[in-house]
Amino acid sequence: MTGLALFTWEETLWMVAAALAVDLAVGDPARLPHPVVAIGRWIRWVEARTYVEAPRERSFLFGVLLCVTTVAGSAAAAWLIVRGCLWIHPWFGYAANVWLVSTTIAWRGLADAGLRVYRPLVGGRLDEARMYTGYIVGRDTATLDEPELTRATVETVAENTVDAVLSPVVFALLGGAAGAMLYRAANTLDSMVGYRNARYLWYGKASARLDDVLNWIPARLSALLLAGAAWLRGLPGGAALRTVRRYARLHPSPNSGYPESAVAGALGVRLGGVNAYGGVESFRAYMGEPREPLRKEHIVRTVGLLHAFGGLLLGGLLCAAVLVTWGIG
Repeated sequence: MTGLALFTWEETLWMVAAALAVDLAVGDPARLPHPVVAIGRWIRWVEARTYVEAPRERSFLFGVLLCVTTVAGSAAAAWLIVRGCLWIHPWFGYAANVWLVSTTIAWRGLADAGLRVYRPLVGGRLDEARMYTGYIVGRDTATLDEPELTRATVETVAENTVDAVLSPVVFALLGGAAGAMLYRAANTLDSMVGYRNARYLWYGKASARLDDVLNWIPARLSALLLAGAAWLRGLPGGAALRTVRRYARLHPSPNSGYPESAVAGALGVRLGGVNAYGGVESFRAYMGEPREPLRKEHIVRTVGLLHAFGGLLLGGLLCAAVLVTWGIG
C-alpha cells in the first residue's frame, strides 16, 4: 500500500497519471475552490499573529511554528478528505485523490503563463509583456527589454518544471494527495516567506530550508528528464547535460540551477545575469553558453520543452501502471 496506506501502488500510479492529465486538460478552473488559495490565506493569518522581527531566535521559532502547522495541516486535511470520500464509496475516494493531486500540479498553468508573455512580444506590446512577466517573477520588470523579458520567462518556466510538475508528482507517488499537498504547502510557504530579506531572513528560514530539502532529488532528476525532452524536440540533449555539469552548482539556489542550466544548454542560450529587486541590483551566475542571442521565440521553445518533459513523465507513469497492473517485471 502507498498514499499513507489508502491506496495500492497500482491505484496510485493510475491516479497520479490521471491527475497530470486532468491538469493538462483543464488547468485550474477559476470557479472551483483551490486548496493552494486556502493554504495562502492560512499562511497570512498565522503570520499576522506570530511574526516578530527580534530577537532572531524568537522569530525563527515562530517561523518553525508557521512551517510545521502549514505542512502538517495541509497534509492532514487532504488525507481526511480522501479518507472520508473512500468511506462513502471507493470511486469517490479515487476522484477526490485525483482532483487534490491535480491542484498541486501546474503544467498547463506554467505553459499558459509563458505564452502570455510571448504573445504581446510578438505584437511589440512591451508594457503588456512586462505586466505579465511581473506576474510570474519577483524581479523588477518595468524597464526590461525583449531579451530580458525572454530571459525572465525562460528562467521561470525552466525552474518551475520542478516546482510545478515533477516534485508534486514525486510526492503524490509517495503519499497520495496528502504527500502532494504537503509538498505544495512547503512550496507555497517558500514563495511567501522564504526570502533572504530583512523581514523574512529568520522568520522564513525554516520554510526556505524545507523547500530546498524536498526539491533536492526532483531537481536533479529534472536535468535527466529535460535532456530527454530536448531530444524529443530535436534539441541537443547532450549539450543540456554538459551544461548542467558545468553550471548548475554556480546557481545561488541548491536546486534551481539544474533545470535552468539544462534548458540553457538545450536552447543554446545564456541565462542568468543582473536582476533588480525593489530597485536593488543583484547578479545571478550565468547558466550556459550564448551560442545564440535570446529572442522571444525561445519562450515558445521552452514551453515546448515543458510539454515534452510532462509528456515523458506522463508516459512513464502510464507504462509503470500497466506493468504493475499486469504483474510484469
